[in-house]
Amino acid sequence: MSIPADLNDYLRAFGQELADRILQSFPPLQGADDPLSPLLGQLLREPYPAQAVAAMGVARRWEQARTAALIAECGAGKTLIALAAMHVHSKGKPYTALAMVPPQLCDKTARESFLTLPRVRVFFIDGLRDPTHAKAQVGVNEVKLRNGRIVREGLHTSLTELRLRKNFASARERWASICSTPAVFVVGRDRGKLGYFWRHAYGIACSGRYQGSVINPDSGAPVIIGEAEERLLASDFKKAKLGEIIGGKYSEGSLKERRRLYSALWQADGNKIRRFSPVDYVGRYMNSFFDYALADEVHELKGDTAQGNALGTLAACAKRIVVLTGTLLGGYADELFNILFRLEARKMLEEGFEHGASGVRAFTEVYGLLEKVTVIEPADNRCSEARVSKRVRRRPGASPLLFGRFLMGLGAFVSLEDISEALPLYQEEVVSVEMDPQLQQAYEELEKQIKEALKEHRGNPSVVSTALNALLLFPDRPFGLGDLYGFEYNPETQQREKFLIAETKDLDEDFVYAKERKLVEEVKGELECGRRCQIFAVYSQKRDVLGRLARILAQESIRVAVLRTEVPPEAREAWYERELRAGTRVFACHPKLVQTGLDLVFCETILFYETGYSIYVLRQASRRSWRIGQTRPVKVKFLHYDETMQESCLRLMGKKLLVSMAMEGKFSAEGLQAVDDGDDMLMAMARELVTEKGIGENADAIWRQLQKRRQEVFGVGAAETRPLSDEAVEPVLDTAPGMIVPPPSGAPSLATQMLMFGASLESAQRRKASRRSTAVAAKTSNQLALF
Repeated sequence: MSIPADLNDYLRAFGQELADRILQSFPPLQGADDPLSPLLGQLLREPYPAQAVAAMGVARRWEQARTAALIAECGAGKTLIALAAMHVHSKGKPYTALAMVPPQLCDKTARESFLTLPRVRVFFIDGLRDPTHAKAQVGVNEVKLRNGRIVREGLHTSLTELRLRKNFASARERWASICSTPAVFVVGRDRGKLGYFWRHAYGIACSGRYQGSVINPDSGAPVIIGEAEERLLASDFKKAKLGEIIGGKYSEGSLKERRRLYSALWQADGNKIRRFSPVDYVGRYMNSFFDYALADEVHELKGDTAQGNALGTLAACAKRIVVLTGTLLGGYADELFNILFRLEARKMLEEGFEHGASGVRAFTEVYGLLEKVTVIEPADNRCSEARVSKRVRRRPGASPLLFGRFLMGLGAFVSLEDISEALPLYQEEVVSVEMDPQLQQAYEELEKQIKEALKEHRGNPSVVSTALNALLLFPDRPFGLGDLYGFEYNPETQQREKFLIAETKDLDEDFVYAKERKLVEEVKGELECGRRCQIFAVYSQKRDVLGRLARILAQESIRVAVLRTEVPPEAREAWYERELRAGTRVFACHPKLVQTGLDLVFCETILFYETGYSIYVLRQASRRSWRIGQTRPVKVKFLHYDETMQESCLRLMGKKLLVSMAMEGKFSAEGLQAVDDGDDMLMAMARELVTEKGIGENADAIWRQLQKRRQEVFGVGAAETRPLSDEAVEPVLDTAPGMIVPPPSGAPSLATQMLMFGASLESAQRRKASRRSTAVAAKTSNQLALF
């Protein structure tokens, strides 16, 4: 037998042995062949086989520990799986659950609960505060599902009322007398973390030896903080909260001591709106009131923020908790530190990690990647020594031990490949456009100036950010940019000085350029086929590219509804519903406004007029339409100008996505070769612009390879690929997003796991074709360990 040449050959040769060994060493809590709970049959909608296995896995995890995680791709049905797990674990008995979700997902979570759980009652926690106006929603309000909409009807109470036990043994027993069915409480995480306003609390001595000094109201002595033991002045009290440790010895040499305690130098401000954080209130006064807690989009809670701390409060006060996310790891190992500490603090302490900056550093050293940079400045003369400066910075990367030590026992993993048979075709296409002559000339002049600035000011972040964003924007809006400036620190003056990067030309604003004409052509073609369109552009505020596109399409008698940031997150789903009822067929917005939670299944075509350079936003936004409930083929098109920074950006993001597929077990030699550095997209584009490394490569070729990899993973060969058709029935206009309940399908695809461990695509397809259609046979899919 020949020696494998690379990792791909090794996995092809020994993949089956590796898979068998892994399953023997780490058996799943819930295997594909294990029986399912009959309680899943009581749900109002039947989960797909992969979803049922994941729900059982979470329920079995709860039998061993308080915490669980559900890591599933966008559109895989994370909320359905979590609700099904709660129903199974409760064994059909009444329970209370608290769901902390992004504000735009409150209505959707309530709707999912009504459509999934039998006899459920849903309540919104609208805040713990004084009402600011007559229509302000406060307290705890029951909601109902009426004609696909969430309306506030029924019980109205408050958290302060729910915590009272009155004539019962506990507040929980009192609630059971009020509500004898499962109850789901939903709170938006922006409201869940809002605390009260505060102000500084210190005094000024009017007499005595401290007259005129700042004193602590608790001790009557001056406030002394820090190792230097300096007295605080009134000017030291700024935006941060201050406090002092008082107690101990009264004076030097005294034997009399008292207990040391923390004295806060701030207090609640009664002159402003009185409010209290609902999640903090639950953690303080309603411990164990909730049987289950659910935190959605937990990857956005990785920071040391008020919303992130609310996650820790939920994990501490609820009996069981599950966190949901589609992108748990963003490339850096330390992004998991705070999440793991909030979910499994005891395990993190047993591993020797402390909470705080020192713990993050130690965690990164063990499971991440750190780079030590040494800068040696040459000596000015023979009599002086060279100055050496060292700094340590983190680099993208995570050790496989992180998965085995923490994630494998904590999380259930579900991918869209497991339920791909229930989804229509998905096609991505890169549309290249040649620039108009006058635009090309102006762009080349701007690019030349920026190249010289990048070489002259190498490594200056202001040049990289300003110049590259200008190169991405200028072809789409070649007017009104003005001169581009950067900033650089001058050691002689010790100030940041402004310098000119490049001068831009202003072209004709009334002229419709090539890419805009191509967009109009694409939109007209899709509308003629009866397909609605969603347009994405990233420069939507100061430069207002979306407004210009809406005016150009309006000249062609095409009405465009533009979603702005002024629409609050919780009202965006209702905004789409209103526009659908008004007959709108083309929508436009920034991709960040809809990247999480919203289902745009009514828009079968997504057009990226601008992509930006965030891979996470691109992946999230491109899957808004291809989700469970979609019945028609989905097209995603990326428009760009040839031989510009837009093409370089798309090409680099395509390579990074190939790397992401490799990390998920979908190997590609070119994708693995792209892991040659850890720079972000801006630095990669800057390097390519200066060195002209990417000249000759085509973004369309990279994305064609990416499309080929997706087809292989989903078990669709080249011979099976066919153009998208619109044979499905046109969805009803007034159907609310996410309201379509798909029929159950067959077992999940095996292509992902078999390709991951070396089996050929042909064998995966033969095995898939040979499966029996009975329900028992559907359970025999070789779905890898969920835990």
